[in-house]
Amino acid sequence: MKLTKTVIISRKAYQAVPEQLLLKNGRIIDPQRQVDEQADILIENGVITRVGIIDDSTFPGQVIDLTGKIVSPGWMDMHTHLREPGREDEETIESGMLAAANGGFTSVCCMPNTQPPIDTQEIIQYIKDRSRNALVNVHPIAAITKGREGKELSEILELVEQGAVAISDDGSPVMSAEIMRRALEYSRMVDIPVIGHEEDITMTEGGDINEGYTSTCLGLGGMPTVAEDIMVARDIMLAEYTGARFHVAHVSSGKSVELIRQAKAKGIKVTAEVTPHHFSLTEEAVRSFDTNTKMNPPLRTEEDRQALLEGLKDGTIDVIATDHAPHSWEEKEAEYKRAPFGIIGLETALGVSLTYLYHTGILSLPQIIEKFAVHPYRILNLPQPAIEQNVPANLTIFDPEAEWVVQEEKFLSKSTNSPFIGHRLKGKPFLVIHNGQLFFSTL
Repeated sequence: MKLTKTVIISRKAYQAVPEQLLLKNGRIIDPQRQVDEQADILIENGVITRVGIIDDSTFPGQVIDLTGKIVSPGWMDMHTHLREPGREDEETIESGMLAAANGGFTSVCCMPNTQPPIDTQEIIQYIKDRSRNALVNVHPIAAITKGREGKELSEILELVEQGAVAISDDGSPVMSAEIMRRALEYSRMVDIPVIGHEEDITMTEGGDINEGYTSTCLGLGGMPTVAEDIMVARDIMLAEYTGARFHVAHVSSGKSVELIRQAKAKGIKVTAEVTPHHFSLTEEAVRSFDTNTKMNPPLRTEEDRQALLEGLKDGTIDVIATDHAPHSWEEKEAEYKRAPFGIIGLETALGVSLTYLYHTGILSLPQIIEKFAVHPYRILNLPQPAIEQNVPANLTIFDPEAEWVVQEEKFLSKSTNSPFIGHRLKGKPFLVIHNGQLFFSTL
């Protein structure tokens, strides 16, 4: 791994949407409204004023030809680590928003494992101030427990009042069933989901990769799938008992998928997400000893990967989320056991998803868009972006057929810890429009 060039991060990278902007010849897919049609979109002063076939022969404004491209409601990543406050060397709110826009996202949810954690109203306000008036919306997710230590509940109601859209101790599991129960009870009062990092740390301490044949061959510590399954089962039962909404973060185990499927069949209020790296890679990638294949939960077996794909296909898994986790090159430039868990994902999520889901026939384009642009907003009770008249433009535009090679120098994140560097992907972000601003992807 090498030190890459410095990327200058500035909101000057964004452009103001012209007073009159005409998007021509795009294929509009809005699953929430069951729209899939070839049409033009007229945007005036940042608001969609017309959708249909529009003659541009005398149009006085700017025209962008979208032939061959998909126009969808703006995508959200509901699992992003922005690292600010505390580790601005790895990522900042500013650089994370730019990376999100470059990857085709118009909204992200930032997880609370910052330094200090997002467990006070002041930190939530800080994040809101730092992201105000940006193209990309940043929605804070607050910590379940103070300091993310799993010992004492945060002031959940006050945090939600300040703007938290969910609570999670992501990166750390809540090992106490009683504390998780109380968190679920409080969350029900304000109708937000509790997002669980599902890992029994008594079974994974000292682990580096999935426990099994590969970990034995490589001499690395194992992290068994049962450590995830046990916690998923526990928290599903707690969700059933309390009647609260529970969301399973970064599912990686086939057994966990089945547990979630059964819970949904019983009417329990459980939802789930999966990352692009978990449905596209397996533990075999670790044989390279590339520390960019080290994440938590770890890459699992091909059998687990197939179960994740089936869960996406049948709707058991609601959301695709990146778990974007930047680390400095110095941290990842270490022997495998000493390197931190986590990879970046905002700028490769669209390409990986289209390559491994759409172009393999697993999911249709409307189904993929649902998992990025419909279900995250529904789960978090946030206003749903729509492509219709008199609605502010919130759009993700991409080319599903464009082929490209992932290059670290093209990333706008401050970090480059991606296992997909050098991979050829099919499907590429093109343009995002939101909050009166637009940004053309540089990937």
